[in-house]
Amino acid sequence: MCRWAAYRGNPLYLEELVSSPAHSLIEQSHCANRAKTATNGDGFGIAWYGDHSEPGRYRDILPAWSDCNLRSLARQIRSPLFLAHVRAATHGGTRRDNCHPFVHGRWSFMHNGQIAGFDRIRRRMEALLPDALFDARTGTTDSELLFLLALHFGLDEDPFGAMAQAIATVEAFSRRHGGDALVRFTAAFSNGRQLYAVRYATDNRPPTLYAAPMGGQSGYCLVSEPLNDDVDAWMEIPDGSAVTLSDEGMKRGVFEPKLFSQAA
Repeated sequence: MCRWAAYRGNPLYLEELVSSPAHSLIEQSHCANRAKTATNGDGFGIAWYGDHSEPGRYRDILPAWSDCNLRSLARQIRSPLFLAHVRAATHGGTRRDNCHPFVHGRWSFMHNGQIAGFDRIRRRMEALLPDALFDARTGTTDSELLFLLALHFGLDEDPFGAMAQAIATVEAFSRRHGGDALVRFTAAFSNGRQLYAVRYATDNRPPTLYAAPMGGQSGYCLVSEPLNDDVDAWMEIPDGSAVTLSDEGMKRGVFEPKLFSQAA
């Protein structure tokens, strides 16, 4: 399982999540303590928003702990909204195109989890994509394909509804073509204004997700693991949650996959 961290609020240096804390994301890349695997060394990536509508991005296949450029960039880049990810591969080889976050237009997306039996349903998932989104696929991961499906289902208009349909479609394909369905999905995604997150699993065992205030006023961070030992500062986000970070702070609702069409 991967590890990730995301932030929305007053502009903050990326190092406040990526490299400075005692249990920073770089620390989690080789010493995660709330994941099945302690090492997440199959690449990393950061995406951040600034003066342009589309995010900047830096990804590489090196382990996060061994890339000196990552520490340097995290110290210099200051952003009101950013996503950072360290990868432990489940589907797709170790290559830059498979490193999160994925970006399309103004949207960015990163994921921790898996689609069981992905190879059996991949072609059917791809067949749902219109040409423009199919051509935008550069990697081979289940995560990127799920992101593109959500874009197809209307991520711009209804972020949680589109993600709910994407996951419901995957579960329906799995049941119809592969037997039992199993999706484990803890993800963050953003349009550059709001930051969204989902924690969900078919078997009610999703990857971990925590939240804490950061950066003053209405700022919050969302993380796979707490960045320090201050247990009172961190709130675990329950299974089946949809989280929105905006100017109003953090709001949490219910997330439930739902088919709105007969795509599957």
